[in-house]
Amino acid sequence: MDSSFLSGFRLLDIVDIFLVAIIIYYVYSLIRGTIAVNILIGVALFYGIYLIVKQMEMRLLTEIFGGFISVGSIALIVVFQQEIRRFLLHVGKNISMRRKKYLWSFLGNRKAVAQENTEFLKPIIDACRSMAKSRTGALLVFAKYFDEEYYQSSGELIDAHISKRLIESIFNKNSPLHDGAVVIVDNKIMSASCVLPLSDSEDLPLQFGLRHRAAIGVTEISDAVAVVVSEETGEMSFAKDGNVNMNITHEELEELLKAEL
Repeated sequence: MDSSFLSGFRLLDIVDIFLVAIIIYYVYSLIRGTIAVNILIGVALFYGIYLIVKQMEMRLLTEIFGGFISVGSIALIVVFQQEIRRFLLHVGKNISMRRKKYLWSFLGNRKAVAQENTEFLKPIIDACRSMAKSRTGALLVFAKYFDEEYYQSSGELIDAHISKRLIESIFNKNSPLHDGAVVIVDNKIMSASCVLPLSDSEDLPLQFGLRHRAAIGVTEISDAVAVVVSEETGEMSFAKDGNVNMNITHEELEELLKAEL
């Protein structure tokens, strides 16, 4: 029996198992530390109970559990919509980054782009450094594109060129726009006072306030990155892919933003 099993085992089966293992690990890395892990455990237990009652030929329970299982794929899509969105964004982002690297290496124009990014980032870095010294709370989101339905509906449309004074004015404690996030797209401040989704991760430190949770939350569901200036400590933080670098210097912040842009 063992020899017949091994004789029917192909090289493609090994590749198949390897690819499935990569997908499972990748999905787990996306939902690790979030409520989605508990939901997934609950779904696995539910399906395990269904297999047990079916094996024991308990017809009534089998019919009840089978009804839920039959629509399970739709339910999983609804429950894990954020995780599925993150997975697809990660895949698309990796493909896009490789395509852009190949394009710029082909054109040989990296120095010009780097110089342009440095000039674009200077007022942002200067504003963050100034707000850190004065302990002015701030949250800046750098998005790849401006989702009008998402950002504009929760904030005020600005659509202005970036300047140090404008950023400081928005986050001034007496400004009506200081609460919420500033969204920056294509070297322009597109909107301010935006309400962002908070992260539901269970592993976040207790000292994290709403700004840090919002920064992590928006990077969990999109390919944006976020910069936070703490109002309590004046520390600067950088959030990406649901992870956050705490207490970074303005030089480190500039390097992180350059890498993204």
